[in-house]
Amino acid sequence: MCVKELYQIFLTHPQVTTDSRDCPTGSLFFALKGANFDGNLYAGKALEQGSAYAIVDEPDVVPEGDERYIVVPDVLSTLQELAHFHREQFRGPVIEVTGTNGKTTTKELIATVLSKKYNVLYTEGNLNNHIGVPKTLLRLKPLFHQIAVIETGANHPGEIAFLANIVDPDCGLITNVGRAHLEGFGSFEGVVKTKGELYDYLRSKNDSFIFLDADNPYLSDIAHGLVTLRYGRPDSADKMVEGEVMACNPFLTLRWRKGSSGIWHKVETHLIGAYNLQNVLAAACVGVRYGVTEKDISEAVAGYIPKNDRSELRITQKNRLIVDAYNANPSSMSAAIANFSQMKGEHKMVILGDMRELGAVSEEEHQKIISMLERQEDLEQVWLVGENFQKAKSSYKCFKNVEEVKDALKASPVEGFLILVKGSNGTRLYQLPELL
Repeated sequence: MCVKELYQIFLTHPQVTTDSRDCPTGSLFFALKGANFDGNLYAGKALEQGSAYAIVDEPDVVPEGDERYIVVPDVLSTLQELAHFHREQFRGPVIEVTGTNGKTTTKELIATVLSKKYNVLYTEGNLNNHIGVPKTLLRLKPLFHQIAVIETGANHPGEIAFLANIVDPDCGLITNVGRAHLEGFGSFEGVVKTKGELYDYLRSKNDSFIFLDADNPYLSDIAHGLVTLRYGRPDSADKMVEGEVMACNPFLTLRWRKGSSGIWHKVETHLIGAYNLQNVLAAACVGVRYGVTEKDISEAVAGYIPKNDRSELRITQKNRLIVDAYNANPSSMSAAIANFSQMKGEHKMVILGDMRELGAVSEEEHQKIISMLERQEDLEQVWLVGENFQKAKSSYKCFKNVEEVKDALKASPVEGFLILVKGSNGTRLYQLPELL
């Protein structure tokens, strides 16, 4: 069955699922394969649960004469092709957001700002890969949504180019480039090149443009030949939006204005960390470009509350916590420590988990983080979690895994501290707040 034929079925059954445990009535079940599962084996269950059709690529699972099964050469490719075809029916602007750090927060801020004026489709959570992106696009309702904000991520070269071809963005934004997923990218230069694939795609498209962080030299260097709408800190260069930090303890207070001679707007945010200034300015720049009023932009930013363990302030009965336990790489880890050093607290503690996917430079990068910690004069306790930190040279308390940390906290509870909890999702430090 060709994509156009499948699309006609999708129009009458516009809900898509890849999980046989969650099959809304009338949905399309795409039988994806993974390292440890084969969705083809669950197609029958999906149909029993309520799906109208099952898209499979193993003919052997199809009962004779059952027209609810649709056999295709490759289920994943079909899902991606269907998503691209559906996106092409949408006439509103599509904004693609990528970057090493801050892309999810920036995407959320952009969507919050644009929602003041438009019906916005945006990526839920961080569903930003080769499966999440097409599933997001297939939630697009062309007669309802007016604008789309799609987040894309990558851990190896060519991935952003591949996703951009599915998304077909009209404009794009790279938040930053940093030392993450070096095992896949090979080097920092590999990170820059891969994130820059979004710019490469937009160069090939008429009337495209980018939102550019004017304070980031790496992004400026690869933005040649593109129409740029710039944002950043105040200086002599013209920008669509500029702003600066006013305070950050723990929440960021900033001021921003349109252009270099506009009226300043003070905004008190629920964001932790001065590094979030660039994320806010990016969202403001997008808002200005699409006609959201300055008042509405400020209100949207002030009202945005981060979630999902992304720089959240949590106050428990025993401690104040800064929980950033979803993502960790050398760039974001350094920024988190630097920001934490500016916070006021009589008793301060840091619990850091391993940084993953760093390849040959893993030991060096973990050692750099330890050296940075050693320069902090106000940390009473530092706990390091994971095999990579254990391999590094350190006088700090080290734990093999989060279970050992839990045991330590149960044996000797910590009270009266301001605590930074930061690590990759795989270290599972997000389980600690209930014990802190």
